[in-house]
Amino acid sequence: MESFNGGLRDECLNANWFTRLSDARRKIETWRQDYNRQRPHSSLDYLPPAEFARTRVGMRT
Repeated sequence: MESFNGGLRDECLNANWFTRLSDARRKIETWRQDYNRQRPHSSLDYLPPAEFARTRVGMRT
């Protein structure tokens, strides 16, 4: 969770100037989609969170 919060702050909030609430929502959602669907995470065997979750469904006993 700390990684997500730090990334959101450093890569999205501090890197953008938001002119409207709708602009902020759009830019944050774009960043979130990239974070969850494209970016590999070392703690998840270098898979994006969405792919990690998809591959682990049904593996729990």
